[in-house]
Amino acid sequence: MIEQFYQLKPEVLALDKQALALCAQQFARTEEIRDFNQLKMLRAFTDCGVEARHFLGSTGYGVWDDSRNKLEEVFARCMGAEAALVRPQFMSGTHTLAVALFGLLRPGDTLLAATGRPYDTLEGVIGIGEAGKGCGTLREFGVIYDECPLKEDFTPDFDCIARKAGQATVVHIQRSRGYTQRNAFSLETIQKVVRTVRQVNPKAVIFVDNCYGEFTQTREPLAVGGDLMAGSFIKNPGGGITPTGGYIAGRADLVEKVSHRFTAPGIGRDLGCTQDSLRDTFLGFYYAPGVVCEALKAAIYAQCLLELAGVHPVPRYTEEHNDIVTCFDSGSAAALQGFCAGIQKNSPVDSLVTPEPADEPGYTDQVIMASGSFTEGSTIELSCDGPLRPPYTCYLQGGVNFTAARAAILCAVQNAFFAD
Repeated sequence: MIEQFYQLKPEVLALDKQALALCAQQFARTEEIRDFNQLKMLRAFTDCGVEARHFLGSTGYGVWDDSRNKLEEVFARCMGAEAALVRPQFMSGTHTLAVALFGLLRPGDTLLAATGRPYDTLEGVIGIGEAGKGCGTLREFGVIYDECPLKEDFTPDFDCIARKAGQATVVHIQRSRGYTQRNAFSLETIQKVVRTVRQVNPKAVIFVDNCYGEFTQTREPLAVGGDLMAGSFIKNPGGGITPTGGYIAGRADLVEKVSHRFTAPGIGRDLGCTQDSLRDTFLGFYYAPGVVCEALKAAIYAQCLLELAGVHPVPRYTEEHNDIVTCFDSGSAAALQGFCAGIQKNSPVDSLVTPEPADEPGYTDQVIMASGSFTEGSTIELSCDGPLRPPYTCYLQGGVNFTAARAAILCAVQNAFFAD
């Protein structure tokens, strides 16, 4: 059927047919996870008593916004948290993480990155190197930063964590890979990090960057000992519907603490209007397990197709998936740009645009990004990007609909690796 709509070479169509057959077992497992999470989601909605009136938001200060409070109750119930802060005012994942870190840390406290150097944009929040210099970073406010580099095989260095965690106030775990060529950390690995920290420092707050990881498994990091986690609603939990926002969820005392950084000291979570955002946030969250399943199927398919084409993606399609991201070395700037152009050309929005490398806020190298999405910057919708530096690694994520994602990925592979 796909050849009726796209001009695909016979050798590419043959790889497509082979990939679909090889992925069948992994697709079935992903659908089992979807079904579990969707039932968990439904129970959260019914147990919390969501009503149509809860789709109506507030203006001004947003005091006594019962609908906002209901959304946060549902979110906390579904994600296994004592409390949650779910707000449209969070502008990005980085903004959400920054609010959490500034809320948790005080001058003289130590932040330990237990899973290596955090994602590029968080370097500016912390104040590592030149990123964010002079902009009010954690370091400028007297927070001490330390890290445990990953081992050569991209696994946590548990001996290093055990040595350094004793002095840490907050221990940071990044579940997804950022711009590194590792697989996302499994919940079992996160649990091992938690246990290592607890043995030497029971009082440390363990904070998990959960971006790209929500609903990829049947549990979330809080279930394996995390104290607090955060993420973005234009990634997994927004289901491709929620247009903006983010969340911080976990222990009630910690959510309360960071809420005073979100608004103002002494005000906390009691303020924050929701305007017309609530229906889309409720709806996107409700659909998120199914959408994440579609994105995971797109990732599994892409990994298999790339492997058949002679490229080595991380993770392999047969491995467990703990986020929706696939990365692979394209080998050249031309191949990276060709793959991104293929995704952009076969996206539902802005398909006539050709992506070009450019400077991006928070990044040290030029970055090329392809995203023909309905929500600007949404990475639960199919997109890809990568820094213009050897080995020209491409990061592919998202796909709210597997059929459409498959077509775009096929065209991108042909464009990058089977060009005349």
